[in-house]
Amino acid sequence: MGMEQRKGLFGRLSHLFKFRQRVRTSGGHHSRGPLSHVIIMDGTLSSLSPGYETNAGLAYKLCTEAAQGANMLVRYEAGIQWRGWRDTMDVIEGRGIHKQIQRVYGALASRYRPGDRIFLFGYSRGAYAVRSLSGLIDMIGLLRAEEATERNIRVAYRHYQMAPHSRAAAEFTEAHCHPRVEIDFLGVWDTVSALGLHMPIVWRYSTVFHEFHDRMPARCVKRAYHALAHDERRSAYAPFLFESNPEPPLFGGQRQVLQQMWFPGTHGDVGGQLSGYNPERRLSNATLVWMLDKAEAAGLHLPKDWRARYLADPHGPSIGMNRGWGKFFLLRETRVVGADPSEVLHPALKR
Repeated sequence: MGMEQRKGLFGRLSHLFKFRQRVRTSGGHHSRGPLSHVIIMDGTLSSLSPGYETNAGLAYKLCTEAAQGANMLVRYEAGIQWRGWRDTMDVIEGRGIHKQIQRVYGALASRYRPGDRIFLFGYSRGAYAVRSLSGLIDMIGLLRAEEATERNIRVAYRHYQMAPHSRAAAEFTEAHCHPRVEIDFLGVWDTVSALGLHMPIVWRYSTVFHEFHDRMPARCVKRAYHALAHDERRSAYAPFLFESNPEPPLFGGQRQVLQQMWFPGTHGDVGGQLSGYNPERRLSNATLVWMLDKAEAAGLHLPKDWRARYLADPHGPSIGMNRGWGKFFLLRETRVVGADPSEVLHPALKR
């Protein structure tokens, strides 16, 4: 390996493993009218460094910009980060997702008021987390601001884990939570069920975290959108799709919307996690623009010129499955497409 190649490799690794801030909150609401709460949960080893953002990170930056002139509060949660060898097993096994969901739930509960709107976004492991968050809000409820203590947050989550339909859970909800909270928008990029580090061998130690979560969208969610990677084959990235509600809930006479769009590309393409390989950004931008179009139609405030910033091409080059560590993922299988009526093939796949 030449000197320039070694520099490039070590540069990418040092960038990947350096410490990154886990939580960022931004937005202004000088006069407290109805707020839009935007929660974005990113994938493992995600970054907000320019050129290294996932689609979730880019969505956060756009929403942060838009929040300066709107009643909007934006919260970003990075995925698990590797800051040193003490974090190794946390990253490999996907530990910490429970605490992460509780942290976001508590932050939302402490700021939410009736009449506010909620928008949720997530990528990969973060997609699983926001889907779990929506389930927690649906089954247990959202704590009233004055009830959002650390103890109540833990108890709410415990009820969600152990027995969400129990009498004790119902009594807790009645005593501490808002009567009903709706989620205006849930948008996720390529949800995976193995939640730890996606690297050869060690991915098998990742927690498969679906013991108490429903595949159907939470009944408090008005609109759910899922961008899926049609060309991904690595078993470590097995997708966790939604299943349609047999009786979709109604919101003002409109049925719950669920659409799962299969896009060309792999897991990294669909989620925009390209490790700095920016020539492939046009394919990733196709899923970014699609998702933000749906969110904007649902009422999310975005900068006026946001579309012009992202050249999208669903036929653009893919990062593939064999770049970097990818070639060492030997277990591969074709993804099953069309198992649920909510699934749609992108036009680029129909040629």
